[in-house]
Amino acid sequence: MAQILVIQTAFLGDAILGTAVLEELRAQYPHAQIDYLVRKGHEALFEDHPFIRQLLVWNKKDGKYKDLWRLLKLIRNAHYDKVITLQRFASTGFLTGFSGAKERIGFSKNPLSFLFTQRVPHTYTKHEVLRNCDLVKAKTNGATSDPRPKLYPQKRHFEKVRHYQNAPYITIAPASVWFTKQWPKEKWIEFLSSIREEMKVLIIGGPGDKTLGDEIAKATQNSYLSFENLCGELALLETAALMKIAMLNYTNDSGPMHIASAMNAPTRAIFCSTVEDFGFGPLSDDSYVIQTPLKLDCRPCGLHGHKQCPEGHFKCANSIRIEADFN
Repeated sequence: MAQILVIQTAFLGDAILGTAVLEELRAQYPHAQIDYLVRKGHEALFEDHPFIRQLLVWNKKDGKYKDLWRLLKLIRNAHYDKVITLQRFASTGFLTGFSGAKERIGFSKNPLSFLFTQRVPHTYTKHEVLRNCDLVKAKTNGATSDPRPKLYPQKRHFEKVRHYQNAPYITIAPASVWFTKQWPKEKWIEFLSSIREEMKVLIIGGPGDKTLGDEIAKATQNSYLSFENLCGELALLETAALMKIAMLNYTNDSGPMHIASAMNAPTRAIFCSTVEDFGFGPLSDDSYVIQTPLKLDCRPCGLHGHKQCPEGHFKCANSIRIEADFN
């Protein structure tokens, strides 16, 4: 029975997209024991995941490198058959390269890829889940499952949000870690003020997003809508359950968009400074990207976001308009 470790310790969305590899491994090796290594703070997403035997956690904030050595010892003692890193950073290359596993797999762009037994080219011409699944297909006959990320909320998570089904609702996730990936507050207010159907608007996000949610709800003048700010109120899998049964989910290019993809929930993803061609677009059957109609020479201005618009005008965000399409 093969023992496999998958490593993805980057941002929340990256950890979610990495679950497509878990799905693929399960399809190819149905009796394998699969472990998943993520950064501290993301572990709640993978509670009761049916394909994860053990969840390993790296504390990147407190004693980062001391904890890295702890993980290496743990990994070596586990005697994995395969260790697969989905990242292109030296830290996870270090864990993979010195894991002692028979097969050490990662992208050729990883600075420690010379320690791997299999090195796979990384390209930005396909979606991230396909890039990641290339690592799994390196020495197999190809994919045997639908390469999508998946999360597994349990009955208790759906029960926690069930009462919101008493009336039609949409969710909005207006915040982002990066300023240039966040549609401005005023634009959210403009969009919400234009809705002419009765519904609830449930605002989702982390505890630090609550103030933004309150400001949007307070400033939106629309008698058709009622608001509830759930930022910081729900566990991650409860948020996933909430998005699954929503009429629509409006997000930035951020973690909530990937949660929606993993639940195959209807999604409208607003891309400001970033573009779908980077490979991180929404994957739900009912989803598409909303972006500026302008041809801007400055867009995209980077793979990730910036703390402010490098050009000072933020046209990539301010020129976006949304028309509600609930029907």
